[in-house]
Amino acid sequence: MIEVLLVDDHAVVRAGYRRMLEAMPDISVVEAEDCESSLSQVKKRRFDVYVLDLTLPGVSGLETMRRILAIHEDARILIFSMHADVVFATRALQVGARGYLSKSSSPEVMVEAVREIARGRYYVGRDVAQSIVIDTLSTRERGLDSLTDREFEIFTMLVEGRTLPQISDSLRLNYKTVANHQSSIRHKLGVENRLQMIRVAVEHGLQLPDSLLGNLRLQ
Repeated sequence: MIEVLLVDDHAVVRAGYRRMLEAMPDISVVEAEDCESSLSQVKKRRFDVYVLDLTLPGVSGLETMRRILAIHEDARILIFSMHADVVFATRALQVGARGYLSKSSSPEVMVEAVREIARGRYYVGRDVAQSIVIDTLSTRERGLDSLTDREFEIFTMLVEGRTLPQISDSLRLNYKTVANHQSSIRHKLGVENRLQMIRVAVEHGLQLPDSLLGNLRLQ
């Protein structure tokens, strides 16, 4: 039996994928809705596969993954996200994920990915894998690739409109540490404000809310 911890903040999404996975005779599922509830489960027991959404309330999916790996360094984590962007996939794999799927993937692909990762293998959805190959062949010398994992995480939060105090609270970091990371991000990317950060995000193919893109077009 493959024991799965499914972490997603949308109850309807969790219920749907739990039913789909548990329709398989070799898979059982436990649900969690955020970082805190997932870590509570992780501390109680080991799971064969951790299916984790990147977009979680409060502590981000990337940070949640780091904390799971801090408890079980060999945890087999499958990122299942609305973000099909290569930068998110690459970052997740660098942090320690064993696989990455976009939520546009078919249910059958999810089952296949869980089984493959449970066997100790890696699994990346075809759409994401193709993007990674293309991006690798056209690697940029300067850009988001120059950011550390933590800087990239803070960059995405800044682009989303979060304030430094909010980021500090979410990541449980000292305010001054977050401010220093922001300064480093600006220096590496050659930007001076949030609007310019949004432009960089767009140039690197990150999918942004229409409200942010609308503000960008007005400038």
